[in-house]
Amino acid sequence: MKHTASEKKSSKSNGSSTRLPSRGHLRASSPGVQFVVCIKSGGYVDLEPLKVYKVRRDASAVAQGLLRVVDGSGEDYLYPADFFRPIIAAPGLFKAVEL
Repeated sequence: MKHTASEKKSSKSNGSSTRLPSRGHLRASSPGVQFVVCIKSGGYVDLEPLKVYKVRRDASAVAQGLLRVVDGSGEDYLYPADFFRPIIAAPGLFKAVEL
């Protein structure tokens, strides 16, 4: 017996999913994000692609499409949010590292 397109659509599982959020679902500027990875430097000499940075919350910066990112010296600077992607890791990972 051949299945119709509508039958195929309705055969979804009701179980929970373990898929990670899509790229657009969790943004580097989301409120709970504390660490990000740089994906492009945009010409800023202080940014290193693939380096992990801590984020300081700054609602006014986020409203302008920026992130307040802490560099290696402990100073924070504003950069475009699209230069970063959030880090999705086990909850205790960053607690185990001295910052």
